[in-house]
Order: sequence, then structure tokens, then C-alpha cells
Amino acid sequence: MNILKNLTVYSLICVLFLFERCSVNDHLQPVTINVSGLSSLTGNWSSLGMTTQAAMEIAEEDINSYFAGKGSGFRLSVTGYDTQLEAEKAVSFFTTATSSGTRFFIGPQSSAELAAVLPLTGTTNCLVISQGSTAGSLAIADDPVFRFCPADKIEGAAIAKTIYGQGIRGLVTIARDDAGNKGLQISTGSSFTTLGGTIQALTPYGTSVSDFTTEIAAIKAQITTLTTSYGADKVGVYLASFDECVALFKQAAADPVLSSVRWYGGDGVALSAALIGDPDAADFAISTQFFTPTFGLPDAYKTAWEPLIARIKTKTGIDADAFGIAVYDAMWVIAKTIEASNGVPADLKTLESQFIKQANAYIGATGPTNLDSFGDRANGSFDYFGVEKAGSVYQWKLVGKSN
Repeated sequence: MNILKNLTVYSLICVLFLFERCSVNDHLQPVTINVSGLSSLTGNWSSLGMTTQAAMEIAEEDINSYFAGKGSGFRLSVTGYDTQLEAEKAVSFFTTATSSGTRFFIGPQSSAELAAVLPLTGTTNCLVISQGSTAGSLAIADDPVFRFCPADKIEGAAIAKTIYGQGIRGLVTIARDDAGNKGLQISTGSSFTTLGGTIQALTPYGTSVSDFTTEIAAIKAQITTLTTSYGADKVGVYLASFDECVALFKQAAADPVLSSVRWYGGDGVALSAALIGDPDAADFAISTQFFTPTFGLPDAYKTAWEPLIARIKTKTGIDADAFGIAVYDAMWVIAKTIEASNGVPADLKTLESQFIKQANAYIGATGPTNLDSFGDRANGSFDYFGVEKAGSVYQWKLVGKSN
């Protein structure tokens, strides 16, 4: 009888213990931390916007599996906002997200948007990690803004060296009137001049321009002047733009003078779906041997980035470049920051310090993510992509690398 009584009491204790454990576990749900993406999903430079969103979603899945496997009490969730590359929308979405408690942002992707958001970052207690901004004017120390791509001074020096190495000695430069593209025009022109070339820098065109008659006339006049000095085979045009280059190319294609020299671009049009989607613009790009640089993916880490490109293409139909893959790396640095801090530090300076520490220690699909004193990526090489026609299909093709 005593044995039966003892067994009954023991069973009751076990049931109560299990009930208590279940009740406790029910209340120990993982803490979900949001990362908001500010990218152009339907506007200019939407190729990067779409690969950004896909990379964030893929990283969310991979990081949450990692957290779950380690028994971590944290999870990530991502929210995407379509800024359409417009500064006003970037500011509006940034304000909306911070008001709901967001502490981490991927983007905005353009320098003009980042410049508009920058004044708000000091009072919102959050980190902003841009995957596409390159303007040297935004290289600011001790701010909560980080850029996971090389700044314009690195890209400008790389492509200027390549252009000069191809025998070009007279270069017409023109850009869209925004911080990133103007920065590329300036840095490329400065580097090209240092090498011994001659620059004819045209006034940047407005962000809403769709008829490029005036710009084309100005480019043609400078090509004619430089051709007199150097010959057409030593003259080129450098255009720092976004997808509006399609309209410019379509108009330029009708003029034999503009088709007689080589053309080069900035990173804002690299792998643009809009350019290869327009036969007239694509044909002009092919006839002028146009190519454009994009932040390069190192061969040493191919086993990491190649599967990511495939996963992103499955989601978007677009081949991601290093700017898009850098988004995946930025998400992991955020995760490592949360893991090392056992959450998100309430103090912004502590959060910044921990993020920098993790970025400088991390090696991702784009290689080491070391940051310089301004919080920008410390180094980088560039892949050059041109347009080719395969049968009836226009596509981007890797045509070289910077040295």
C-alpha cells in the first residue's frame, strides 16, 4: 500500500513538473528583431532593389536556422520598403520603421537617399547599412551609417586606370545629378587626369530628365573637339547613371559621331535589366563596346557566393552582383552583433562599436568585410560587364576585371 501511495505521489510530481516545464517554455518564445530594407523594387536601379530583398529573405532563413540550431533566444524578420530610388520615400519609410522600433536598416541603396536619411540617424538610435551608396561626401566618421561597398574614390581610380590602359586619352564625362553619380564622375575624372589624360566634364543632368537632346548635343561637341586632338580611337565617353541611360542610348544611337567612340559607365547601370530589355539601347551598348564596373566577387570565395547567386536568381530571375551579395553578408554581421551582445544594446555607441567589431572579424561571401575609419568597406576590386547578343537575346557578359 505504501509502495502504491509512493508511486502515485511520484507520478503526480512528474506530471506537475512536466506541466510546469511546458508552461515555462510556452512563455520563452524567441525574441524577434526586425531588419528593414530600403530599396528600389519598382523604380530606377530596381535590379539591385530586387536582389537586395531576395538576399535579405534568404539571410533571414539561414540565420534563423543558425539561431535555432544553437538554441538562441533570438530570430530575425525582414520588412521591405520600395523607395523607388526617391529620397523623399526613403525618409518617409525610414521614419515609419523607426517609429515601430526598427533598429537595423539595409539600404537605402543610393547616395542621394542616404544623404536624405543621414540627418535622422542621430536621434533614432539605429544602424543604417547601405549596400550601394558610394559618394565620397558621405564618408563620415563616428556616424551610425555603414557602407558595405567601396566608395567612389576606389571605383573611380579603378575604371580610370582601365580606360587609360585601353589607350583612351580624351574622355567626356557626364552624370546624373545625384550624390553617388556625381561623385563617380568627379573621382573618375580626377584619376584619369592624374594618369595624364584630358577630361571634358559636362554639367550633370537633372534626375527627372527623359529627353536627352541637350546632353547629346553637348557630348557630341566635346567628342568632336577631343577627336581633333587625339583621333576617334583615343576618345571615350564616361556616363555615371541609372536606368535612364536607356533613353540616352536610344537617342545617341541615331548619331554616327556618338557611335564612333567607346562608352563606359558607372556601377549604377551594371547588370541593368532595363538596358538589356531594350534592343535599341542594347545595340548601341554593343556597338560602342560599352562596359560598366560593379563591385567584384573574389574567386577565392566562389563556393560561398555562387550558390547565393543561384538562390537569388530563383527568386528574382536576376543574377545578383557583389552589391546584392553584400546584403547577405551585412545581415550576418547584424546577426553576429546580436549574438555577441545577447540582444541589441540599448546604447547606440555600444551598438556601433559591437557592429564594427563583428564586421572587422567577419569573412562572408564577398570576402572580409573590414571597415575603414569612416565605416565604409576598406577595399574592393571590380568586375566589368558588357552587353552581348546571343541569338535574339541580349545579356550581360563578364568582359574583364580591374587591376
